[in-house]
Amino acid sequence: MSGANKSARHSSMLQARWLGRVGFREALGLQRRLWKHSADDYLLLLEHDHVFTAGPSADEANLLVDPTAVGADCVRIDRGGDFTYHGPGQLVGYPILTLPGQRGGGLAETAAYVCDLEQVLIDALADVGLSGCGRLRGYPGVWLDLEGTPRKLAAIGVRLSRGRTMHGFALNVDTDLAWFDRIIPCGIREYRPTSLRAEGCEATMREVVDAVLGRAAERWSGTALERADVAWRHRPSDLSAFSRGLGPGQALKRPSRGSRFSAPASADTQGGHDSGLVPVAPPRSRARLAEAGVGNGLQLAERKPSWLRAQMDLNEGYLRLRRVMRQHDLVTVCEEAGCPNIFECWGAGTATFMINGQRCTRACGFCLVDTSKPGPLDIDEPRRVAEAVAEMKLDHAVVTAVARDDLPDGGAAAFADTIAAIRAESPGTTVEVLVPDFGGDAGSLQTVLDAGPDIVNHNIETVARLQRAVRPSAGYARSLALLARCASGGHVTKSGIIVGMGEDDAEVELTLADLAAVGVSIVTIGQYLRPTDNHIPVARWVPPESFGRWRDIGSALGFAHVESSPLTRSSYHAAESAAAVALEARARPASA
Repeated sequence: MSGANKSARHSSMLQARWLGRVGFREALGLQRRLWKHSADDYLLLLEHDHVFTAGPSADEANLLVDPTAVGADCVRIDRGGDFTYHGPGQLVGYPILTLPGQRGGGLAETAAYVCDLEQVLIDALADVGLSGCGRLRGYPGVWLDLEGTPRKLAAIGVRLSRGRTMHGFALNVDTDLAWFDRIIPCGIREYRPTSLRAEGCEATMREVVDAVLGRAAERWSGTALERADVAWRHRPSDLSAFSRGLGPGQALKRPSRGSRFSAPASADTQGGHDSGLVPVAPPRSRARLAEAGVGNGLQLAERKPSWLRAQMDLNEGYLRLRRVMRQHDLVTVCEEAGCPNIFECWGAGTATFMINGQRCTRACGFCLVDTSKPGPLDIDEPRRVAEAVAEMKLDHAVVTAVARDDLPDGGAAAFADTIAAIRAESPGTTVEVLVPDFGGDAGSLQTVLDAGPDIVNHNIETVARLQRAVRPSAGYARSLALLARCASGGHVTKSGIIVGMGEDDAEVELTLADLAAVGVSIVTIGQYLRPTDNHIPVARWVPPESFGRWRDIGSALGFAHVESSPLTRSSYHAAESAAAVALEARARPASA
């Protein structure tokens, strides 16, 4: 999939996403990628952390405080308007729409679009019980008490270029209005902002979102929309026992003799040649998971189907590669996560190196990687990885790492050093990195990108609705924003989805559409296998034909390669995926 071209998919339905709390810069990067790359119409709805934003012509005198002194960010952006504020309790909407018949972005076209956006909010506010809202002549936005003391409920600042929209609105639902005392909002001194709550309207954020989406779909897509929401409720009890810090629990298989790992996991490669028994979650866990959308899970007596039983094969290639790993004192995710494909992949001379230690600072509900306190980085590790790659004569090397939130750069420099070391030892080897999200830090990600990996992989793991239950320290929007940044920089980008954790097929398809929309080129899809009884349960065994159908859907969406089967993991057939992308690039017309 070329970063220069629009996504192959086009849906006539509005793509609506409730993304929860999202950093402003991440949301801005995601918007820009969707605006430039996707042919679909999106409406992103979310809340921000405290941030002041301003258009190019904003008056600096209207910012009354040092943002850092009050714990806020400040961002200059490419939209109209003066300083405004975004923060918790405020519904922010970013419509990314192609407006029929409007290829320009002149004043008349922009004014007409702003009027449409205002009407969506006016109608939605009436739907939740706040009538009397309207427009105040000469002041964009949505206002209350127009004939008395006008008060501003929603600010609007947009960009319209080449017939496509960016930026949008900020509607105060239950906002702390004291934040507006730190700026002159939108440069308007004579009128003050208000909120639904301050006006006596008790509508919840979810009710307001529902109303806005209903009116937006009515105006922009003839009432039809495809919607995905992240979890609305965030409580510690929503998480698996493992994610709450209670440890891995009872393993679901006995380790192979001589194995370095004690049980299968699921971060990159989930479970393998075990008995196929799945324990029943305890009653409290069942209720929690059902509320989170994961479900009760399969019963202990239910064995894995035949298509999920990998066979042990101590072939010569496997044994040779294991000797190389031991000789260089290296860690692979293949072993740490108990990959069912380890015998096949190692037999073919491929492996995924895991750097930055064996201890992760996160505790995702599907993954068994050790979460005890990480040790210091091994500064000699990049050299040893490079020597192993050279000794194995790899055409394609995959490097991943645990999350290292304890480090200022999240471990990014070690990725860069490892890439450089491999290049020095094996200049003909392509390098793929499977990176964490670096806590959303763009600088850390850029450190990796500047090292020039051939493929950048970051797994979105699951559908929007299950993100909180599955990986509580990450986020759907953050992962999409990271992938969008990589693709926008011209990097071949890859992501993976684990199925069988409570999602339905339609949600998988929407996730694939979102990955395509931000410019991902390679996608992997595989079945979740539960490592221990403290991890989230398996909700279903997905039949092989479903994986085949997703492969076809992915091809229709424009992905260069879709690796989709029950035992597929992030690095499965990685070399073949890389070759497929290279072949597509060679076949692409020079003008693309």
